Formats: sequence, C-alpha cells, structure tokens
Amino acid sequence: MSEIIRNIPSHTDLKTEDFFYSLPEKLIAQTPAEKRDCSRLMTLNRLTGEIRHKHFFDIVDELREGDVLVLNRSRVIPARLYGKRKDTAAPVEILLLRALGGDVWETLVKPGKRCKTGAEIVLGDGLLSAEITEVKDDGNRIVRFSCKDMTVSEAIHKVGEMPLPPYITSRAADSGRYQTVYSKEEGSAAAPTAGLHFTDELLDKIRAKGVKIVTVLLHVGLGTFRPVKEKEIEKHTMHSEWFSIGKEEAEIINNRKGRLVAVGTTSCRVLESVADENGKVKAFEGETAIFIYPGYKFKAVQALITNFHLPESTLIMLVSAFSDREKVLSAYRIAVENEYRFFSFGDAMFLY
Repeated sequence: MSEIIRNIPSHTDLKTEDFFYSLPEKLIAQTPAEKRDCSRLMTLNRLTGEIRHKHFFDIVDELREGDVLVLNRSRVIPARLYGKRKDTAAPVEILLLRALGGDVWETLVKPGKRCKTGAEIVLGDGLLSAEITEVKDDGNRIVRFSCKDMTVSEAIHKVGEMPLPPYITSRAADSGRYQTVYSKEEGSAAAPTAGLHFTDELLDKIRAKGVKIVTVLLHVGLGTFRPVKEKEIEKHTMHSEWFSIGKEEAEIINNRKGRLVAVGTTSCRVLESVADENGKVKAFEGETAIFIYPGYKFKAVQALITNFHLPESTLIMLVSAFSDREKVLSAYRIAVENEYRFFSFGDAMFLY
C-alpha cells in the first residue's frame, strides 16, 4: 500500500525548548554494557510518577501473564559509505536512508553542495559506483548504485560501515552490538535501540511467564538524524518510514488478555499508526509519518520500554506524551543524578 499514515496534530502551546534538559557529556554511553541485559532500568509509573531503580533483566518481573510484547525486527545495514568524486577525487560520504528499488536509494550526501544531479562517486576503491540522479527539495539525494563483480547489496556490505550516531565518538564498539538479537529484515539506517537490551535467554524467560511476543517492522530512517529546528513543535515535519504489521500479529494483539507493551518508539509508532479509536490494530504495509507529542491520545500502547533520548528530540516528545512532560523530565534529572548512561548504548526506562 502506498498510503502514508499521518496523525492530525493536537494543538499545544509547548515549544521545542520545553523538552530540553542538561546532560553531562560523560553520561553519553560510548560503548554498550558488557552484557546486554545488565544495563540499568528505571521504571516510571506514568500516573503517579513513582520511580524505581533496577536492572534490565528485571523486566521479567515488570511484565505480566497475558501481556503482549511488540518488537521491531528491522536490521541495520552498513549504511555509511565513503568514496570520492570521479572527476575531482574530492572525498564524499553517503548515508543510505531508504531503498527505492532497483539499486536506487534515498540518501544523505556530504558535502551536498558539490554533489549535484549527474555527479558520479567511486566507492571502495572502485568496487562500487554511484550516480546522483535527483536532488530533492529537502536536500536528500536519490542515488543509483552499480557494481560489476557482485550485487550492489553485496558491495554495500563489503565497503559500508555501521552508521553509529554522531554522539558516539568511539569506533571500538562491536558492530554486532548495534543489532538486536531478533533483527531479521535489513533496511534501517539506525538501530531500534530499546531492543538492544534483550538476550535470547531473557526473551525465553518472558515467554515462560505467559507473555506473548510478536514482531512488527519499521525501517528507521531520516527522522533519527534530523533535529527539531522549529521553535513550535507543531510545525515540525516527520519524514515517512516504511513499516508493516502482519495479520497474525494483529490478531494476537487484539485478542490479548493483558497490556500491549511496545519495545521502543518505533514499535510504538507502528501500533499507533494502525490502531482505531477502540485500540484495535489492523494488518498494514505502507509508510508512516506519525508525530506523537503531548496532547496525543494513545489508542493502543499501554506500556513502553525505551532508552533515554536526546534533549528536544521527537523521541523525548513521544515519551512525554505517553506519560507527562514534567514527570518525564523529572525522571531524566534523577537519571542524571544517579549517573545512568544515555542514548543508543545507554540504559533503559519502563513506563507503565
């Protein structure tokens, strides 16, 4: 389906600056925890504001028999490519954002001003070639790749690097730790990081408790890399991301006895994109540009597992909508005081 799902934004007087908090640089996690499920876990009762401090393996105790846990099975591709312009040998960086079919991708190109339509880029010492076929209004480039000795996909895996976020300055992290243990389908330009805390053993314990686990798919794209530049959050435009949810998964969700627990903001956005006013979800395949911020009324998701997000980001806005902005920012201040680790490789929250 080609439909792009968007929500009708609720009016709010909140500004982007209302989602700012102060974070010492030392608390930005540069590497993952030694063991995935040994990261810390803060639980937040979104109604009372009660906070408890645990470890992620304690999530088993927070889940209940009859709950349904929803995971995003998208897998990160080595989406950062380095090359040179064919005519000038000037260095160029390409970040793959979304596959458009036929070895064509929507990308971010740096430096963009010098890479106009028709520009050719050589990558991997000539293993892979790229031609810019279109410059979009938002500055993104449409790029057609070609390769003589192997498929374009194989070449991208050979020459590409894992697209770690810019705030992670260490390149020592094992690229396998930037994938969830249940990732299946390639297509994301960034990891759905709330899921990085799970191990296969932990998932088995969760199933043994009577919690059903289903997966949905959302390929994380451009929105992850674009900050909110508008002062009034209502004016911010979310870029669309491709997603799908199957019929069997929708039936399990709709027939559950307990809560619907989303793992990460990506799973949350999928569920809210396909839920009706009664909280029933439907099978769907398409794109979503849903933007969730305070004033939004959740229709399906009843509990949320997520990481600690960047100040003034759409992600902290979503979490604030699920709970309460003041409670969330207070929890973040407590996390700073207790030296939790922040962002992609950092610690987790459970909001219920």
